[in-house]
Order: sequence, then structure tokens, then C-alpha cells
Amino acid sequence: MQTLLPPELEERYARQLLLPGFGAEAQRRLAQSSVLLVGAGGLGSTLSQLLCAAGVGRLVLLDADRVSVSNLQRQILYRTDQVGQPKVKHAAESLRRLNPHVQIEAYDEFLTPANARLRAEGCDLIADGSDNAAARYLMNDLCAGLGIPYVYGSIVDFYGQAAVFNLTEKSATYRCLFPETDNMSTAPKGVIGPLPALIASIQAQECIKILTGTCGEPLDSRLLLWDMQTHTTQKITLTPTEEGRKISLRNFGQLPVA
Repeated sequence: MQTLLPPELEERYARQLLLPGFGAEAQRRLAQSSVLLVGAGGLGSTLSQLLCAAGVGRLVLLDADRVSVSNLQRQILYRTDQVGQPKVKHAAESLRRLNPHVQIEAYDEFLTPANARLRAEGCDLIADGSDNAAARYLMNDLCAGLGIPYVYGSIVDFYGQAAVFNLTEKSATYRCLFPETDNMSTAPKGVIGPLPALIASIQAQECIKILTGTCGEPLDSRLLLWDMQTHTTQKITLTPTEEGRKISLRNFGQLPVA
């Protein structure tokens, strides 16, 4: 089996290739992988850059928002002269400059039941860069039905969360942690700028673990909590529920076929 990479890729990924247990085979797995990233905001702007720089083969970006001045405090993929313009347009341009070996597909749209299966087609996992519960339930149900992992992240104020759902059929789903409720506020909340970069970095590491089978054990059915004020962390083991998976699969079955 071939173990060498082309010289230009060996140089680009030299520090990754030096990692114990990583090597050229893991790098090839990354290059053959496909990730759907939902949201190109605080989490997504950092997560997309890390996955692109690491050498994920195909990155599919979904976001219908425009760049606003208030984004710039934490969404480090964007610049002041891009205010008012589509996020995915500038995200794609920047990522292609960062790593021309990565296939970037950018869609100026939100994830909806109508496009969910189509956009996830051929993807190995879904990474969460969203900012609302409705998108997270949809991502979870999509992953449960397709049998692919959901790499979750969430931020508010000084607090962040990360987890991996649906890694296997025995894993917890997002619905096992948060049964759906109608009382979810959509009002804007504060956030400290470094927090999304930190949580997105954790998500990127989880994606790399899953896609390569190296670099440690994924946060399968475990919720990592981070407090930026004190740098204290807590890891909670989640209990999979039959009801959570049942609802996820039922909802997936109602999504239009791509």
C-alpha cells in the first residue's frame, strides 16, 4: 500500500504527519472525507478554517446570513469591507486561498427540511456552526437517519458546550440531551469573542478524530462544558434514550428525498 504523499502535501501537512499514530494514511482519510458545516458565524468561521487547513477533502458550507458589523468581534473569517455581503461568498473565497487542495461548496441558504438530505448527500459527518435549536434538531435527525455523526457546539455568554451525537446506533442523540420544547428564546445573547474560537477548535479536533480514526477518543455521548471565566471544565456522560432515537428517525423519514 502506498504510504507517501505528494511532496507539496507532505510539506503542507508536515506537522500533522509528525503526530504519533497519524501519518500519511490518516492524512489520506482526511483528504477523502466530506463535511457539511451548517453555519458560518462565530463557530463556523473558525471551524471552517481549521478543517480546511487540516486537509478535509470536501467542505460544504450553508449560511444565508450577511456580514454585519456586530459579527466582527468574534467571526474572524470576515473583514469590515465585507459588511452587508453574503457570508458564504467571502468564506469560500478565503478558504480556497487558505488551501487550494480542499473542495469548497458554498450555498447561500439555511438548512431546512426541504434541502437537508440534498446538502448532506455524500457527507461523512455534520458539524454544527448554527445558533438556533431548530437547526440543531434538524441536523441531529438528519445524522440519525443517515447514520453519520453530529459534531455539536454551542456558545452563550462565557459558556460553551461540545459533544458528539449519533456516532453509532447506540450513541446518544441531541434529543436525548434536549427533548424538544416550544419555549426556546431566539433573542440575541452576549458572547465573549474568544469563546467560539475555543469551542470550534474542540469541534474541529472531534471531526479529525472521527474522520481519521486517530488523535484520541471522540466525545461520543459525552457533553463537555467550558466556563471561560474560570477555565473550569466538566464532562457529562449522556444516557441514550429509546425515545430520543425513535423521534429522530421518525422525523428523518419525513424529510423530502434528495
